[in-house]
Amino acid sequence: MTFSAIFAILVGAAMIGQWTASYVTEQIQELQSEPLRIWFHIAGEIVTAVSLIVGGIGLLTVQPWAPALFLVSMGMLLYTAIVSPGYFAQKGQWIWVLIFGVLIALAIIAILAVSSSVNCSPDCVKSPSNPWMIDFSPHRTA
Repeated sequence: MTFSAIFAILVGAAMIGQWTASYVTEQIQELQSEPLRIWFHIAGEIVTAVSLIVGGIGLLTVQPWAPALFLVSMGMLLYTAIVSPGYFAQKGQWIWVLIFGVLIALAIIAILAVSSSVNCSPDCVKSPSNPWMIDFSPHRTA
């Protein structure tokens, strides 16, 4: 899960950094032409980024809520990584389309890594009071 956590934190930080840099350098032309649409878009991306960061930190610190938040945040990331390349494709900036393709592939790998560790195996025990909680500590009795 370490790869998945670090991936989420780095992508979340990069998203915030990209939007901050674009705003500071006045490169968001849509603020003039369609300000409401772009602010809603930016808000969605910031919520995605913060969710990725918090979910990644939660995975690293082994919080019980972390796998669920991580998976939700990755779904948010996949949505934006599928939709956003259209903007760059329309402008003929194909390198960005390729970068988003790589991002999607890495996101799927990160999701599978977390999903495989959350699925209960013979070495884990599901909590009787909460079926979503999985205890990975050893429960072997002699």
